[in-house]
Amino acid sequence: MWERAVRIMSKEALLIIDMSNDFVSDDGSLTVGKPAQSIVPAIIETANKFLANNQVVAICMDEHEENDPHFDLWPAHNVKGTYGQKLYGKLSEWYEEHKYNKNVIYVGKPEYDAFFGTTLDEELKERSVTKVHLTGVCTDICNFLTAYGAYARGYKTVALKKQMATFTENHELFLEHMEIVFKTEVK
Repeated sequence: MWERAVRIMSKEALLIIDMSNDFVSDDGSLTVGKPAQSIVPAIIETANKFLANNQVVAICMDEHEENDPHFDLWPAHNVKGTYGQKLYGKLSEWYEEHKYNKNVIYVGKPEYDAFFGTTLDEELKERSVTKVHLTGVCTDICNFLTAYGAYARGYKTVALKKQMATFTENHELFLEHMEIVFKTEVK
């Protein structure tokens, strides 16, 4: 009986990872470009379904200070408050329309893993989330490491492979790694 009650009350969350101008726009400083742009409509459609079903949508956005040591590894990107750090295109419009919904969360993240150094875990637990669905960029960096962050905190994970993109040839390889290592369901 108790297990059934927990299952009924538990929720799922869609994590939209790093879909910023710097990572998606043609002129972004570290852009995935067209592959990332092409997944935007599907992410919006999924986000709408999640909200219609009283589920959670979390925007997990890379954000850095101007002189972040992270820029020793990568070109400057997603500097707090800049155009580059804002959500890309129609995703920005979607967020503006839904940002006051109690099931929409915005989490700035200092590292690849959306759980590391953020309030994401607490926000999801407050809303009784037990499973997270991963979308966004990059499959082999932030999505993969966020899958680990979720797994390490006891969440079940789902990778929406047609709603992820990367600038390398490693998309399929890292989806396979998520499935093998974190027992991620790949859809």
